[in-house]
Amino acid sequence: MTVVLAPFSSDELAAPDGLTVVPFSGAADDLPSDAVLAQVEMWVIPYALEFPLGELAVRMPRLRVIQAQSAGTDGIVAHIPDGVVLCNARGVHDASTAELGVGLIIASLRGIPTFVRAQDEGRWAAWQWWPALADRTVMILGYGSIGEALERRLAGFETTIVRVASRARDGVHAVDELPELLPQVDVVVVLTPLTDATRHLVGKDFLAAMKDDALLVNLARGPVVDTDALLAELGTGRLRAALDVTDPEPLPDDHPLFSAPNALITPHVAGGTSAMRPRVVALVRDQLRRFAAGEDLVNRVSR
Repeated sequence: MTVVLAPFSSDELAAPDGLTVVPFSGAADDLPSDAVLAQVEMWVIPYALEFPLGELAVRMPRLRVIQAQSAGTDGIVAHIPDGVVLCNARGVHDASTAELGVGLIIASLRGIPTFVRAQDEGRWAAWQWWPALADRTVMILGYGSIGEALERRLAGFETTIVRVASRARDGVHAVDELPELLPQVDVVVVLTPLTDATRHLVGKDFLAAMKDDALLVNLARGPVVDTDALLAELGTGRLRAALDVTDPEPLPDDHPLFSAPNALITPHVAGGTSAMRPRVVALVRDQLRRFAAGEDLVNRVSR
């Protein structure tokens, strides 16, 4: 018997013959018996797991594959046992993350938080000029599948797109060109994975190179941005920031980012929409078919 542990039902996954799906929500009181865990060969880990992944994985001696439901695996990869293949959910969150990216850009540029606060206070906000998205130059830093999805959604907003990735390729700049590129753009959307190379990539020098009144949007991971450096810049009122991820996360109550000038914060909600579950299920169905047929799995993560 080949057992697949997943936070979905067997009917929902339409598992191929020869695979037995055992539902597991990720909650401690839902954990299968050791006898079942000993048979698990593929584990689709929950979006939120209530106990350490590594401690549970070692109780699965036959485990061969771990399928994540997130695109980023920085908090997962270190806990994967030797010999176990890790796959991410590349593509699943592209649409939802790109949607939030557009929403954060427009909300920040057009002053939506100011209007909401005025409404809460029962007053008519004072009139002023606000920046438009039209005619702006938007940098997509970390140009992968989510970056492509964001660019498609920005296509109707009459913007100029600057694409940046770790290495240059046709139409995409290399990250080492940032010092020359940053002074030219009005909006920087960060979509890089969190690695040793990208931790605090957006630091003091990066922020200083951005033009006055530019907007930083972080949809990647919190530690890609140096929080202290960002707070220092926001404190001057020179830059704007819209952050779906922060460092630390979650932000403690009364953290200075909450009250920083020109800061808009959402609590890491980019991928958590109604579009997620059907897309994850479609990915896992395909992975199960490939697994049962002995074919290569998609979205393998190098370790």
